[in-house]
Amino acid sequence: MTNMQKPQSCKPLAAVLLLLMILATSAVAWAKPAVGTPVPYLEKVRHHADQDSFRIVLELTAIPAYTVSVTETPHQVEIELPDTVNRSAVGQLSFVDPFIDKLRFVDLGGGRFKAVVSLKLPVLPKVSMLSSPNRLVVDLLKNYQSRSEYVIAPGLIYREFLAGRSAGPVKAHLLEVDFKAGYELRPVLSNDSVAGIEALSEMAARSQAVAMINGPYYMRSGEILGLLKIDRTLVSTPDTPRTSFGVLPDGKIIFDSPAYSGHVELPDKTKIPIDGVNRGRGESELILYNTYYAYWTLTSGGGREFLVRDGRIVDIRNDNSVIPEGAVVISASGRQAWLMADLKIGDPLKIVQTLGPVWDKVTQAVGAGPCLVKNGEIYMTTLGEEFGSDVAGGRAPRTALGITKDGKALLVVVDGRSRASVGYTLLELARFMLEQGAVEAMNLDGGGSSQMIVGNQIVNAPSDGRERRLGAGIAVVKTKQQ
Repeated sequence: MTNMQKPQSCKPLAAVLLLLMILATSAVAWAKPAVGTPVPYLEKVRHHADQDSFRIVLELTAIPAYTVSVTETPHQVEIELPDTVNRSAVGQLSFVDPFIDKLRFVDLGGGRFKAVVSLKLPVLPKVSMLSSPNRLVVDLLKNYQSRSEYVIAPGLIYREFLAGRSAGPVKAHLLEVDFKAGYELRPVLSNDSVAGIEALSEMAARSQAVAMINGPYYMRSGEILGLLKIDRTLVSTPDTPRTSFGVLPDGKIIFDSPAYSGHVELPDKTKIPIDGVNRGRGESELILYNTYYAYWTLTSGGGREFLVRDGRIVDIRNDNSVIPEGAVVISASGRQAWLMADLKIGDPLKIVQTLGPVWDKVTQAVGAGPCLVKNGEIYMTTLGEEFGSDVAGGRAPRTALGITKDGKALLVVVDGRSRASVGYTLLELARFMLEQGAVEAMNLDGGGSSQMIVGNQIVNAPSDGRERRLGAGIAVVKTKQQ
């Protein structure tokens, strides 16, 4: 489901159109000759291209009436000359240009014709008239910028950006959230569990979110790749420390790359490291499952599982144990299971987990990465956080989250992989976040996962052409006091 309309709840604040939006049919120019002007003839067609624009010059015996419009399907600029006769002998011109495909003249009959410029990528037309000789000059601008701004509600401002660049157009969506107006950020799991995936719109509806973006990396099974913490409970832990944002009890947003450490302590004081939380158990691993994972542990044979409540073992099973409320399951295989073979129901089993003294206090947290902005400067951690070309390479749809100097959140989604928007590189995304006032910012999952919902509408254009089912999202919700 892709809905390109503006959110119905938006109220225009200052539709600051620095330049015209170009992706919808619209007339952009009109001129009318004086009464008694002789019939204009098109004598010659010239063109010139550079990195910033493509110029088409129509040499005429007189300046005619004309209209210029842009259409999205197909992408083209139409210059209609209703009272002009074409005697230039030009029927069609093809161009070698990354934005402009060809120019052709279409006879409309009755002395009317139009010039149609077929586009490879969107441009912004700018029309001017010159004399001696008479010329109609159409500059097709490749570099341009526009910004529209809407108030969703007090404390929520949605902005839409469109920029024409030599690499192609880019469309970005930004939601500014003022926490002082009674909002907070909360991670939301698909189907309220780790196992399984779900459309972002379904998560937003269930969580009563006023807005939502996609969040962490995930597997098709729904397992979260990286840190996730909900209501002070660890839902997923990172194998490699990567950039995360966290919400402190006072509502302050912090960014860092916290490392996870955990172990279980047996009655004889033997400590066995916890290899992960709420993910599939591999060979010779110890995994902790809590009720955020699923109804069962979804494990198969070859292991041993210990149901722990209030620090004591209350049940022991081999696999696929039920995870009851108020308890966790410690699932071990290989050597770890062998070390725990003598445990019995009633034995104490101490569980220790930490992200460090600061991040242990965090109530909500989402990890992804890499870092984009730190202390008001571009700070990229792509190599240090071991990201490959699937995340770091080239232009793509992107999602990011940042915080401003005055504590407002910036939720950003950039469209990509289309003629309407080619996307951002990570460096371009970092620059954009900095330009919008972020003093701290991080990258989130991108590509076909990049989605933004405002109200009950998807405001961006997902590159899959539809909603992708996700493992989790980041919701903007009203605080409980509201």
